[in-house]
Amino acid sequence: MDLQDITQCLGKLVQGEIISQESMKKHTSWQVGGPADIMVLPSCIEDIRITRQFAVEQGLPLTVMGNGSNMLVRDGGIRGIVLKISRGFNEIKVKGTVITAEAGALIPNVSVRAARAGLTGMEFAAGIPASVGGAVAMNAGAHGKSMADIVLRVAALTGDGNDILLGKEDIGFNYRKSCIASKNFVILTADFDLKRGEPEEIMSANKINLEKRRRSQPLEYPTAGSVFANPPGQWAGWLIENAGCKGMRIGDAMVSEKHANFIVNLGMAKAEDILELITRIKNLVMQKYNVELELEIRVAGE
Repeated sequence: MDLQDITQCLGKLVQGEIISQESMKKHTSWQVGGPADIMVLPSCIEDIRITRQFAVEQGLPLTVMGNGSNMLVRDGGIRGIVLKISRGFNEIKVKGTVITAEAGALIPNVSVRAARAGLTGMEFAAGIPASVGGAVAMNAGAHGKSMADIVLRVAALTGDGNDILLGKEDIGFNYRKSCIASKNFVILTADFDLKRGEPEEIMSANKINLEKRRRSQPLEYPTAGSVFANPPGQWAGWLIENAGCKGMRIGDAMVSEKHANFIVNLGMAKAEDILELITRIKNLVMQKYNVELELEIRVAGE
């Protein structure tokens, strides 16, 4: 089957939206990247299951993504199917002190819902611009806390299409990573275990954390958050700044003057520019400090 036939065939099987040759600039916070052959925006769990099975049967590569807030797509785009779990699969429910959120729900929305319900524990996440699935898979964090501190369990789909329930101990949380990607799981829902608190105090803490983020991060430009993970006992931003990288620019990609661990898109940056800048930063930090920086972002495509 050619691309048009595949798109039409898949469109008959799923309830969600199917888009062919979709620019990934529209779906990543860096606003760079070439087209995805086929993008699926699922509206239910069955859409996710069907899309994965279809990809296997047709021998097509499958790229699963969330909000695209920590993803760099190369300029050639992504071949096969991109399964973007976001709008349409974002229900949030509160039961007692547990919040259950579908993988496409945005973490800030879950944090607001928790505050309104008088549940404390998610204040650190108020400004994390990620979907639940992406945030849990990479153990996203801020202000010294991370998803590992509040996740109770996740429901996921295995590589062979089976449902699985993973407790915290099964997820393999580590600094900015988990076993989700390596085991080819797709998160469907996550349960967050919170505690009772005063709504006004929680909302106040959310506002304080959001303000800290606005002051310290270059939110006026498209970015993907922290580019590099902090090495043990060190700060990537400090290493990058003191290696002389602040303000370094290739094309419209620039190391932020506000926070050196952010690379901003000044308007017309290409993935190639960002990748070259990443290489330069790594080389300079290695030369000065003998520290090899590891990416916190995910690179996809060709």
